[in-house]
Amino acid sequence: MKDTVYDVTILGSGPGGLQAAIHASRKKAAVLMLGRIDNSSLYWAHVENYCCQLTISGEEILKTGREQAQQFGTQFRDEDVLSIEAKDTLFSIKLESGDTILSKTVIIATGSSRTKLKVPGEKEFLGKGVSYCVDCDAGFFKNEVVAVAGGRSAAVHGAVTLTNFASEVHLYCDALDVAEGLRQELDTSDVIVHEGVQIEAINGENAVQSIRLNDGATQNVSGVFIELGAKGVLELTAMLGVQLDDTMKYIKADKKQRTNIPGIYGAGDICGPPLQMAKAVGEGCVAGIEAANYAKKHLNTN
Repeated sequence: MKDTVYDVTILGSGPGGLQAAIHASRKKAAVLMLGRIDNSSLYWAHVENYCCQLTISGEEILKTGREQAQQFGTQFRDEDVLSIEAKDTLFSIKLESGDTILSKTVIIATGSSRTKLKVPGEKEFLGKGVSYCVDCDAGFFKNEVVAVAGGRSAAVHGAVTLTNFASEVHLYCDALDVAEGLRQELDTSDVIVHEGVQIEAINGENAVQSIRLNDGATQNVSGVFIELGAKGVLELTAMLGVQLDDTMKYIKADKKQRTNIPGIYGAGDICGPPLQMAKAVGEGCVAGIEAANYAKKHLNTN
C-alpha cells in the first residue's frame, strides 16, 4: 500500500498553525495538523486586543479555528512530533505513536516558550549540567548519571535517547502522558521511571552534582534535562539545519515565511517578537499559501 504523502504538514496547534491550515486547505492542498490544542499558550489565555473581537477565551478561539480548518479539509492528529528528517525530496515526520508520515512541506508553528521547571538551581546551572535539549547536549554526558524532568513526549523520547549515552537515566514526572507506541519504547528501555516524584531543587558547586526530590530523597546526577511538553524548536530544527537567530530561540524566515531549507516554513511566535496572536495569524496566512503553492509545484515536477 502506497504511503499517504501530505502536501502541507503543520506542527503546532495555535493560531498561526490554524490560519496556515485554513489557507492551505482552501487551496485544495492535503493538509495535516499535528499537536495537542492545550499545548498552545493561547488556550489558557483571554484575548482583548485582537481586531474586531471583544474579550474572548483562547480556548474558544482555537476550537473555532479548528472547526474552520476541518470544514476546508484539514486533517488532525493530536500527537507530538519526535523527529523530522529529509527523505529524498520529502520530509519524514515521526510521531509519538510510532507512526511516520511523509510531507512535501512543513510549517513550524510550535510557539517559542520553553516551559521552566522553576526550581532552585535551574537558572544557576543552565549550561553547567542543566539543559532543555537532549538532542543538542546528550553527547556531553557519556557514561554519566542524568535525570530527565517531564512526563510527555519530549521527556520520554529524550530519556530513551539518553540511554545511548549516559550510564544511568532517571525520569521524574507526576504522571506519564504519551501515546502507547512511545510508552512501549520506554517500557523496553533501561530508563528508571519515578512516576509521582518531582525534582524540587538542583544542587552543585560549579556544576550540577545532585537533585533533591519531593519525597525527601537525593539523587546524585551530572545532568538534568528539563523536557516539559512537546519537542521545541532546537530539537526539531537541529536535525534539518534550519537557521535560527542569534538568540537560538527563533526561526529565521523571510517575508514569505520561508526558512533557509526549501519546503520548511515558520509562523507565529517561533519567528520572534512581538509574541501576539495578530502577528501569528498573519504569518500563518502567508505560510499556508506559500507552502501550498510550493507543494503543487513540487507535485508537478516529481
